[in-house]
Amino acid sequence: MVTLLYYLSTSITIAMMLFIFFKLPEMQTELKMVIVGGILGVEALLLTWINKRTKEKLAKKVTITREWVNTGLVAVALAWVIMSFIIQAFKIPSGSMMNTFKIGDHIFVAKFIYGIHLPFSKRYIWQINEPKRGEVIVFQFPDDPKKDFIKRCIGVPGDIIQIKDKRLFINEELQEETYAIYTDEKVYPNSRHLALMYRNRDNLGPIVVPEDSYFVMGDNRDQSYDSRFWGPLERGYIKGKALFLYWPPKRVRIIR
Repeated sequence: MVTLLYYLSTSITIAMMLFIFFKLPEMQTELKMVIVGGILGVEALLLTWINKRTKEKLAKKVTITREWVNTGLVAVALAWVIMSFIIQAFKIPSGSMMNTFKIGDHIFVAKFIYGIHLPFSKRYIWQINEPKRGEVIVFQFPDDPKKDFIKRCIGVPGDIIQIKDKRLFINEELQEETYAIYTDEKVYPNSRHLALMYRNRDNLGPIVVPEDSYFVMGDNRDQSYDSRFWGPLERGYIKGKALFLYWPPKRVRIIR
């Protein structure tokens, strides 16, 4: 019975971890780490219990398996701390930030620059720096927090944002944006009769960025779903600042 329990628990543990990592792609990585850590913790306790009741022939296998499980548990815990509070890898999912990033680019996001976030919440344990205009940030999409978005911070609290025929004005000053591109020559008015994807795209405001919020836009202005459509971004949704592009090798660079 103990032997059966050993093989059954080990098989279930492996199957559950494979399912979490490969069948739940939309789940936040930090949450995956917590769940996997819990699974490994339960397995470690179960193997300790089995080891005390097993025969000598199986005891060696159980001991080796328990050592591997404990090693995995420590590795998962360290990875969770690093990804939650220090730095995290991120893959560019769409073309909304072209030509700054291309689809499939891999970047590192500094989680600590804006402060220490309380995991799985919008609260900060300790706020350090405030996002600045022009910085590229990664955040949870407010309408679906399971998704991560990457955009450029355009406006900070108190800024007056206005878009006139695709031209961006901040506090009534026209902005020179060398990073912004436009792929559609057509200019749409701000009209409620238009589809949402065109309504505020080329003409917007003026609007004032609320306290503790930021106005974000993609560099590919005609192909970006951003604050023009769903409003200013609350600070609590921000995960970190895009720091370094590390893949593909020919595009390696510090992100500015």
